[in-house]
Amino acid sequence: MIDLHCHMLPGIDDGAPDEATALAMARIAVQDGITFTACTPHIYPGLYENNTRLIRQRVGELQKKLDAEGIVLRLTSGADAHLTPELMDRLKTGTAPTLNGGRYFLLEPPHHVAPPRFEESVFNFLVAGYVPVITHPERLTWIEANYEVFKRVALRGAWMQVTSGSLTGRFGDGAKYWAERLLDEGLVHILATDAHSIKRRAPLLAEGVRVAEKYVGNEEAHRLVFERPRAILDDIAPAKVPPVPALLPNGQKPWKPGLWQRITGGRR
Repeated sequence: MIDLHCHMLPGIDDGAPDEATALAMARIAVQDGITFTACTPHIYPGLYENNTRLIRQRVGELQKKLDAEGIVLRLTSGADAHLTPELMDRLKTGTAPTLNGGRYFLLEPPHHVAPPRFEESVFNFLVAGYVPVITHPERLTWIEANYEVFKRVALRGAWMQVTSGSLTGRFGDGAKYWAERLLDEGLVHILATDAHSIKRRAPLLAEGVRVAEKYVGNEEAHRLVFERPRAILDDIAPAKVPPVPALLPNGQKPWKPGLWQRITGGRR
């Protein structure tokens, strides 16, 4: 499996506080079946002033430590980039990293307030040639009033990343509900851990895959943690990547639809 959202770099944001924790997180990831991790610390002006040069330097240092410890995990760089007015310029100038240097990047919306012109901002990134991978939409407190916005941007080219732990209830009933609904409606492109620690927010993907299989079937669950993440790392154009089920011809789904509807009755 490939994890494209992980706060493993030590001492750079609110993730791993030190090298020992970073190494422990890496061991957990390997034991879980993760073979490749993107180290994606926050870029949040005024709070986490990270940049491409620093992140790549720290990734190189951590990779050397993993190799020395015999931890078989490959790393690459990226960032959990908060949506700000200057983010487009930072991507264009290279001071904010994309995932593995390609066109895809993690876009973190505010957690508690719907940003003005969010949909317009997402489309502006797409027009500029980037593919925003919107992080953990299921955990945003404003998703209920704006669900159709997320649906529209997903259908028009943005990618959606759901947190593995949301599907297992680690982030509460609300996040679990929206994660299940996004999956059942065929709108999720990738799963990731968004790991920050070795306990409650450990780098665990397999548990989320097992839940996802109930909603999208084994083949699509595999695409969530390998095929599409691999395409991101290889910078393959979205048109050449297997689409999410909601974009299949004539709305076809590779599994029997409606599990979420049957479980919940469509109720929030």
